[in-house]
Amino acid sequence: MLKRCKAGQVAATFILLVVPLAAEPKPKPKPKKKRRPSPALKSIEDAEGLPRVLLIGDSISIGYTLATRAQLKGKANVHRIPANGGDTRRGLQSMDKWLGEGKWDVIHFNWGLHDLKYAPKESPEKGNKPRVPIEEYEKNMEQLVTRMKKTGATLIFATTTPYPAGVTPIRIPADAVKYNEAAIRVMNKHEVTVNDLHSFALPRLKELQRPKNVHFESEGSKALGKQVAAAIQAALMK
Repeated sequence: MLKRCKAGQVAATFILLVVPLAAEPKPKPKPKKKRRPSPALKSIEDAEGLPRVLLIGDSISIGYTLATRAQLKGKANVHRIPANGGDTRRGLQSMDKWLGEGKWDVIHFNWGLHDLKYAPKESPEKGNKPRVPIEEYEKNMEQLVTRMKKTGATLIFATTTPYPAGVTPIRIPADAVKYNEAAIRVMNKHEVTVNDLHSFALPRLKELQRPKNVHFESEGSKALGKQVAAAIQAALMK
């Protein structure tokens, strides 16, 4: 636009139009890599003429499933539930589905590690309780054992394995002992065999377990698998 000044000069006034720049497109988030399902969770085909065994448990049992199968190859068809067994509440919700319609000769099972843990922000110092309080845990175990006994299978309970202090979500090492004691009361009542993996692993934790973790190294899972297989084989021989 032109504008005449007092001195007769023409001054140019420029009006700048500000055009907003197009926002740079945000980079697309990289798709999360899907975890490959553990080969331990895959279903197996029964070899004819061999007894059928079912493993029930959390990720610790997932870790020793393949080792147990290897130890019992040619002696038993070792199945497992196709998931992490979680806590006893999940066990009660899923038991009928896990047992299915087939016949089981031996069921080797465990709950506890998920029952006794606290949420990350619900530490026991604040007066909170674990996910499944021990009184409820014992009652749940009673119901679970009663249900599994109806299958006619020989039952074997594996005690909850130990873990170091400071594991997140918060777990108190002494709670594994307390929850095992509660479970063993139920097992004694129902005359269920106890496979004491806690006592087996405790003196060898530094050798077998991952640092500051509830899980075990590969060799640790193999060692547990041998113990589990030995308990199952003993039950089958009876």
